[in-house]
Amino acid sequence: MNLTIEKMIYGGDGLARLPNGKAVFMPFVVDGEEVSATIVEEKTGFARARVTEILKPSANRVVPCCPYFENCGGCHYQHADYAAQLEIKRSVLRDTLRRTAKIDWQEEIVTHSAEPWHYRNRTRLKVRGGSDFAAGYYRMGSHELLAVEQCPISSPLINRAISEFWQMGRAQHVPVGIAEIELFADHLDSNLLLEVYGELDSASAQKFLEDLRAGISATRGVALFVQGTGGIRRAASVGEPFLGYLSGGKSFRVSAGSFFQVNRYLIDELVKVVTADARGKTALDLYAGVGLFANHLAANFEQVIAVESAPTSVADLEANAVPNVSAVRSSTEQFLQRSQKLRTDLLVVDPPRAGLGGRTTKLLAAAGTPRIVYLSCDPATLARDLRTLLESGYRIERVHLFDLFPQTFHIETMVRLAR
Repeated sequence: MNLTIEKMIYGGDGLARLPNGKAVFMPFVVDGEEVSATIVEEKTGFARARVTEILKPSANRVVPCCPYFENCGGCHYQHADYAAQLEIKRSVLRDTLRRTAKIDWQEEIVTHSAEPWHYRNRTRLKVRGGSDFAAGYYRMGSHELLAVEQCPISSPLINRAISEFWQMGRAQHVPVGIAEIELFADHLDSNLLLEVYGELDSASAQKFLEDLRAGISATRGVALFVQGTGGIRRAASVGEPFLGYLSGGKSFRVSAGSFFQVNRYLIDELVKVVTADARGKTALDLYAGVGLFANHLAANFEQVIAVESAPTSVADLEANAVPNVSAVRSSTEQFLQRSQKLRTDLLVVDPPRAGLGGRTTKLLAAAGTPRIVYLSCDPATLARDLRTLLESGYRIERVHLFDLFPQTFHIETMVRLAR
């Protein structure tokens, strides 16, 4: 059947309508295109389809540069030129705010972008060890391993490391039991930290970590993580299990297992915008990670309280903290519950994809901080939390979109609020 793509939606699909009005979603299209499509799944309220032919291509359609595109689940927009990708994301963000929270944001969405290729400083590969070695990503829409030997959104050093890892695998130097490997490159793209996830006995683990450090050039350290009764824990390491990462003239220790921003071209600009025009007595940085925002806020506040719950990130936060930054190991909800009398001039929140949630958002609103900077990687949970904050008396001053993940549907949004 022939369909016209009305718009793009969050998740990478395009939306069209069947003759009866039912919504149908399909990947690898651009809004405005006319396509021939085949229904592959039909539900009560919607259907899914795959494109069999592009009948009327968009002027924004381009030839993807990656040989794995459409098979690999990592990228969604390589078939659209970069300017179109940014416009899609702005439209999706506005639409999500409107549909989820009834926020009709008509003002500018300030957009920050940089190089759309080789931007990732961190890449995580699925691994099949042993004689049938393979490394790569999941196939689109599945948990089936797709063997990948290059990744154009990852840094040059990481791509070189992927090639060297494949050399080790082909030589059968990657044992059965290894499930994943994560490669993290520093700000100069000159040093690597490797995280390995799997199950190995002690002797095999030590040998494999040493082989990795020797076999993948520029590796400063390797850490092995295993699943234990209390969750994932670091079981072994060789070399230095951390990297130094320079941002905005400040150096941060980032250990294996700690969170850090992944777009090596936009980290400094992100920090600059988050902390812009921020001055006062006390700032509160929630979900502080290794202290990226807290240490920069410290230049303009007498005191910064940085709250983080992940043990590895807290250790880095404590090691990185400048004298007027106080590191607190706590969940955000627990901290806000016991700190209701704390008065702050600025509050920065950078929660995981699930957002703040109802209880935490209400506690945050009750704190009465005059200015909030909310950084989000999911527009739907952002919209939900914003609705609560607006109902509590806050107003949106500015909305920024940071394209930290070009070629993908992922959207990083920064909203500045005041009351």
